[in-house]
Amino acid sequence: MLKWNDVIDFAVNGNPQPSRRVEKTEEEWRNLLSPEEFRVTREKGTERAFSSEMCNIFEPGKYSCISCDTLLFDSDTKFNSGTGWASFTQPAEINAIAYHQDNSYGMRRVETICNTCDAHLGHVFPDGPAPSGLRYCINGVSLKKVKKEG
Repeated sequence: MLKWNDVIDFAVNGNPQPSRRVEKTEEEWRNLLSPEEFRVTREKGTERAFSSEMCNIFEPGKYSCISCDTLLFDSDTKFNSGTGWASFTQPAEINAIAYHQDNSYGMRRVETICNTCDAHLGHVFPDGPAPSGLRYCINGVSLKKVKKEG
């Protein structure tokens, strides 16, 4: 289970190696993604709070990257944070997410990106529920809900 110190260690000292890499040109990403998906995932945008249906979906299933289909989160780790963005306590795999220090807008945060294709997902904060204490605050537009099998 990842904890805040692990996140900081990755952000400062380097991220785990992804299982695979997906790289495309800007034009290829624009052709693959909607304008809003492109703005958020490729230009590090943020969707408006409470604008995504992903905030209110809690049935069993998995969540993958909208850009490359990499499995990012499981519904077992999803919770209602009340922030207006989809929130999770853990990634699906330790190497699914990459972490970068983000000091934009006068804040000190940790950006989360898909470790496979570098899509901006959101940020992670140390104010989540036990036992991890993590809150992955994720733009719903960067996620694709995958139905639970069986």
